Amino acid sequence: MYTQAMNILLWAFLVSVGINILMFLPAFKFKTDKLTDISYAVTFAVVALAVYSRSEQALAHTVLLLAVLAWSLRLGGFLLIRINKMGKDSRFDSMRDKFFSFLQFWLLQGVSVFVVLVASILLWQEADTMVTALSWFGLAIFAVGLVLEATADYQKFLFRFSGKAKKYEWIDEGVWRMTRHPNYLGEMMVWTGLYLFALPSLSGLAVYAGLISPLYIVSLLLFVSGVPLLEKSADKKWGKQESYQQYKKEVPIILPTPSSIKRAL
Repeated sequence: MYTQAMNILLWAFLVSVGINILMFLPAFKFKTDKLTDISYAVTFAVVALAVYSRSEQALAHTVLLLAVLAWSLRLGGFLLIRINKMGKDSRFDSMRDKFFSFLQFWLLQGVSVFVVLVASILLWQEADTMVTALSWFGLAIFAVGLVLEATADYQKFLFRFSGKAKKYEWIDEGVWRMTRHPNYLGEMMVWTGLYLFALPSLSGLAVYAGLISPLYIVSLLLFVSGVPLLEKSADKKWGKQESYQQYKKEVPIILPTPSSIKRAL
């Protein structure tokens, strides 16, 4: 069983990285951000379908696949709409014309997709699965996270392209009145929920190996490329404004409080 799990993990890793190398080539050649922006979601969907096709396709396997595909479709669709509206993504300005810098981004993305999917991959390779109360609880957390993330992205999109951003500068409406990073909170809930869904079917080392999925995405967003970068950027833009400092006092950085929830309602 251990050897089988390792083989499937290695195979999924190669699929994830291979997809990103293949998508990198036309993205670099044509200098387009459209492929780059949606590639993250596409990789999740392809890896999920590939690993699921090798599973027993029991109820737990299928429910998990549908959850991952729903998340991928939502994110990929949103990013496609956004990049069509924006024309290009400024995040890639410093690397779009540099072969190895751009390739490094794609390779890291392939590795990241694999790591985030580890818990799901471990469940898909399990022949004997269980769907328990904990599974449904995890699925509920996933669903709330998915809705929160989608709502946050939609509200931010409308704010940015309706002209409000020029008048109000930072978004302080809808779920953004509840937490300063509702999209990141939703993302963390998605993968924590899917780990909990898989947990009853995992045993031995798989229980601990699967933890890397939620821990990786939570650590990345809280301490590396998510919250710290945006908070630093916001402080640079508006940190001297009293109204922004008041906003920071009223709206927590990630986890909502009773008062911030009341403020958002």
